[in-house]
Amino acid sequence: MTIILASASPRRRDLLTQVGCDFVVMTSGVVEDNAQVVPPHELAILQAKEKALDVFSKVQAHDVVIGADTIVVLDGQVYGKPVDKNDARRMLTSLAGKEHQVITGIAVVTAKEIWNDFVVTNVKIGDITDEEIEAYLTTGEPMDKAGAYAIQGKGALFVESINGCYANVVGLPLNKLSELLKKAGVKLL
Repeated sequence: MTIILASASPRRRDLLTQVGCDFVVMTSGVVEDNAQVVPPHELAILQAKEKALDVFSKVQAHDVVIGADTIVVLDGQVYGKPVDKNDARRMLTSLAGKEHQVITGIAVVTAKEIWNDFVVTNVKIGDITDEEIEAYLTTGEPMDKAGAYAIQGKGALFVESINGCYANVVGLPLNKLSELLKKAGVKLL
């Protein structure tokens, strides 16, 4: 049995490596669609399942595939990864001075079953000046992150408070993942 992470995210790879998980990476061909008309947590789960199932269709039946999708939600509006610097600027400006939710959907797929769940973390971004936003944009860091900030990088300078799972904000809630993997017969410890 091989554990396969269906994600190109270096942050998800780092988190799995941090807890000593032996895994391989296979990226899915699924294109994220944040415009779907479903509640945000269902959207995150749906996209995580789509990614995991896409990869599972290409592997051995005894393998276990992990899919994840992280979105940011502010006042009911879903923020995925910014499409360009203007989009990132818009997201950061909107998030400034407000609390938002970071939702990660997780799916664990085996030949027998699909387990899925989600985790919500509340994050408060402090006040950010236009000058700080422009400086942050020049780092390139916001461009492949839901909500256009990286809590594990320079984006941490904007985070006033967090209520919930830190690893969720990074992109993979390890406690919830461990629960789902146990159901699939995989123990990380």
